[in-house]
Amino acid sequence: MLQYRLKRRTGHQKFPYSCVSSFPISVMAAYGQTQYSPALPPAGPYTPYTHHSQGYSMPSYNIKTEDGLSHSPGQTGLLGYSNFSTTPPSQSLYSYSHTHGEYHPPPSPPTPGKEEGVPARRGSDGKLRGRKRVSDPAPPLDSDIERVFIWDLDETIIIFHSLLTGTFSSRFGKDSSKAVSLGLWMEEMIFNLADSRLFFNDLEECDQVHIDDVASDDNGQDLSTYNFGSDGFQSPAGAGSLCLGSGVHGGVDWMRKLAFRYRRVKEIYNTYKNNVGGLLGSPKREEWLQLRREMEVLTDLWLTQALKALALINSRPNCVNVLVTTTQLIPALSKVLLYGLGSAFPIENIYSATKTGKESCFERVSQRFGRRAVYVVIGDGAEEETVAKKKNMPFWRVSCRADLEALSHALELDYL
Repeated sequence: MLQYRLKRRTGHQKFPYSCVSSFPISVMAAYGQTQYSPALPPAGPYTPYTHHSQGYSMPSYNIKTEDGLSHSPGQTGLLGYSNFSTTPPSQSLYSYSHTHGEYHPPPSPPTPGKEEGVPARRGSDGKLRGRKRVSDPAPPLDSDIERVFIWDLDETIIIFHSLLTGTFSSRFGKDSSKAVSLGLWMEEMIFNLADSRLFFNDLEECDQVHIDDVASDDNGQDLSTYNFGSDGFQSPAGAGSLCLGSGVHGGVDWMRKLAFRYRRVKEIYNTYKNNVGGLLGSPKREEWLQLRREMEVLTDLWLTQALKALALINSRPNCVNVLVTTTQLIPALSKVLLYGLGSAFPIENIYSATKTGKESCFERVSQRFGRRAVYVVIGDGAEEETVAKKKNMPFWRVSCRADLEALSHALELDYL
């Protein structure tokens, strides 16, 4: 396996578009969010570690509740309120059932798609539109969205890279060897899922920004009996011939096979986003559940607090969560699934900035949802902060767990 392939990224493109919002900056200041001050420097490279050999004998932990949580260094003094719900986030957002052993992320609006139920609606152009069940309210059109929350992934919603570099343990006083061990364990699971179920071996050198970027090359062929292993997409010669296959790179036949793979990835994501254990199978499922518990204890329920904010946004009728990450698209989808974020982010709302940079992705998001929407950027890095400043988008910096608590509080009071 290539060591830490997630870190690969390319140069950035610049676009002239500027989305000017009417967002009250005073709200940000009230929560200690000084606009456009220097962001935290990105974590440096880490020395490669040897992957674990499947056997783990880590002790079992009981996840602390909110009331009993001891905050990490640097997390005090930011919040000036004390009216959080007394329900521990570990119970309110996802629960661990001893009977079924499955995490349950917070609910999210249904993903747009064709469903059976009632007769299809006919558009003004005479074409039949997708079917919707009567009981399911139609999701808002992209043009109807009023507020778009653009999230970074690593070290904002999830803690991953900083576990491997030792940054998290040194900053918050955690056991550094345990943090690295958990980071490597998660890294192995991310690439195992990406390689075994999401075609990353085929698609690593054929990365896309968005899952539908090659959909126009898909002829709609039934893939239920399609043999991806013998369709000649990838030459057996090795890494030097990746994505060349038996056809010409970029040719019609090759592009169709590429589109088939991305279509299958989309199907797998939508099928298993609420049932990751079913996708992993036993014994990987049990290993994953243990890893999730271990990481939540180590990070003081960081992910739980992020899930709370994501759920609050998803509960609003005309607001949407969008993910823009520097991770390649396939490993990013693997991360989203393994961290239990599938319900928070429909696959259509996930963008990879590996090839184009975040400014280009922000431009795509702005074009998709329109100039009338208000855009709020949430992240920890200099890149997303710089782009937010350039486009005059409010930026909510996440440098500790308390920043996520403050974000949830602002959302609960409808300040954001």
